[in-house]
Amino acid sequence: MAKTSMIVKNKKRMATVKRYATLRAELKEAVRSPKTSVEDREAAWSKLRALPRNASPIRVRNRCELTGRPRGFYQKFGLARLALRQKALEGFLPGVKKASW
Repeated sequence: MAKTSMIVKNKKRMATVKRYATLRAELKEAVRSPKTSVEDREAAWSKLRALPRNASPIRVRNRCELTGRPRGFYQKFGLARLALRQKALEGFLPGVKKASW
């Protein structure tokens, strides 16, 4: 089980990313667009740098919904490998069964 503080910090980051998503997308589009003037592009860059660091989606860590484990994460299920195996064996994941050959 992950530390509760790390889970809470990650959820806070997710909220920050969600809050700034539209503004960040607009600024990035202004920077990328060839139609934007040099002055506007520089202004967009400075506004983009002024945003909080946690507004970047790259700073959010994928974590297991049940345990908060950051490694061995299966994005399709939202679970870490250990929790995925346990839920699959209990039969809570439809269509998933233990492989044997």
